Amino acid sequence: MIIFRYLSKEILISTVAVCFALLCIFLSLKFANLLAEATAGKYAVNVLFEMIFYRIPGFAQVILPLGFYIAVLLAYGRLYMESEMVVLFACGISQRQLLTITLVPAFLIAILVALFTMWFTPSGTRLYAQILDEQKNRSEFDMLNAGRFQQIGGAQTITYVDEIVNNHKNLNDVFIARESDEKSAPTVLLARQGEQAEHPEYGKRYLVLKEGYQYEGQPGTAEFRVTHFSSYAQYMPPVILSGDYTSEMDAKPTSELWSTDNRAMRTALQWRLSLPVMVFVIAFLAVPFSKTNPRQGRYLKMLPAILVFVFYYVFLSSVAGLMKQGKWPIYPGLWVVHVFFFGLAWLLFSWDRLTLKRRKSVPEV
Repeated sequence: MIIFRYLSKEILISTVAVCFALLCIFLSLKFANLLAEATAGKYAVNVLFEMIFYRIPGFAQVILPLGFYIAVLLAYGRLYMESEMVVLFACGISQRQLLTITLVPAFLIAILVALFTMWFTPSGTRLYAQILDEQKNRSEFDMLNAGRFQQIGGAQTITYVDEIVNNHKNLNDVFIARESDEKSAPTVLLARQGEQAEHPEYGKRYLVLKEGYQYEGQPGTAEFRVTHFSSYAQYMPPVILSGDYTSEMDAKPTSELWSTDNRAMRTALQWRLSLPVMVFVIAFLAVPFSKTNPRQGRYLKMLPAILVFVFYYVFLSSVAGLMKQGKWPIYPGLWVVHVFFFGLAWLLFSWDRLTLKRRKSVPEV
């Protein structure tokens, strides 16, 4: 029992540390991308942390298996390097008992992964999609930021607003530069004030500029037309968000996936079941990969071990994609990949015993 608690503690502490580090990396990269898009006016700044929060379950369901796998490699690798494993084996602990001990924290991680894949991730995906829909329905007017040059209307127009007041309803000191097209020359608009208005009949939104000037003409020539206006309406096209939309299947409740024969839904269900199963298979893989010779260094087997995990995940994703396209049968589906890597884990785990048995079967000369 003491050995069980000691090894389980080592694995779980390492898992928490590795998962926290990986989650910070993933969230930092995601937040940097969202912040860049918010700076460009594609998202409102005040929803960025909410968007990140709803993406955490989707990251966690992948990070937890990887973090647990790396944690076992690091924890057991350290024990091999410091000869603690030699002492444990000398005290009667076998490789099978070591695997049994490893499967207990693996069971806890698998339950946590199942909670994320079955409930937390679909709920977070639905809420994330709602925010994207809200951001998509915002007008270009809503995305203007004071004191910044911004591209709107498919990069055809550059805007600058000195001040935004009255809860983003009014603008002060507006600059708009529009590129030339087949119908008009380059145009620059300067106005003291601006506000958003909606056409009562067509429902289109416009930026209404007041007390300003319009300069129209080709740069480098003297042919310019200057127009003073008291009111000028500029059409505000709808916002086009670039990517990062989640699949509709990712947002469906798990209970709905159980009660249908739809191929895409059955594929999504198998994927959600596969990640918890994956935890047990990688636990089986991690035990032989963690075996380290102190003279060779503790990180010698880390690279092939990580590559095996990457291949495992990529094969699962590839087969899931083929299933969704109808190029791979629903049954056996993803379970073929699990069986293959479980067989690989069993071969690695039993390699020393099989090698010893083969040597004993060879007659001496």
